[in-house]
Amino acid sequence: MHILKTTFAIAALCATAMPAFAQDAAAFDPNGTFVDKFGTSFTFSLCGDGGADLCGTLNTLEGKSATEENLAFVGKQVMQAKASGPNEWKGALSAGGISADATVTQTSADTIDIQGCRAAILCQTLTYTRS
Repeated sequence: MHILKTTFAIAALCATAMPAFAQDAAAFDPNGTFVDKFGTSFTFSLCGDGGADLCGTLNTLEGKSATEENLAFVGKQVMQAKASGPNEWKGALSAGGISADATVTQTSADTIDIQGCRAAILCQTLTYTRS
């Protein structure tokens, strides 16, 4: 009987928490400019057929990545990703001859994480905050 009461309590808790989570997830808006801890910034916007894809334009490039070759991509769209779940998109980052698989996850209204992977094993995640 105790297990039944516990299961019912957990189910009731989940039922009341789920609509709030779904509402929060739907409220995230990825449109805008986001910057990482190095000063590199992207402008993200919903794009593509139906506006479900996420496009990213490189605004500024700072740190070790700011090579002459990479700076040529400032002001250009370097990413397009397809929606893969609530507040998540999967696609590629491309700049010149270099590309990486990318997963973009909006973790809060003002935070986006980009995980880029090359050769499926060399991965790095950077956090960008709305500026």
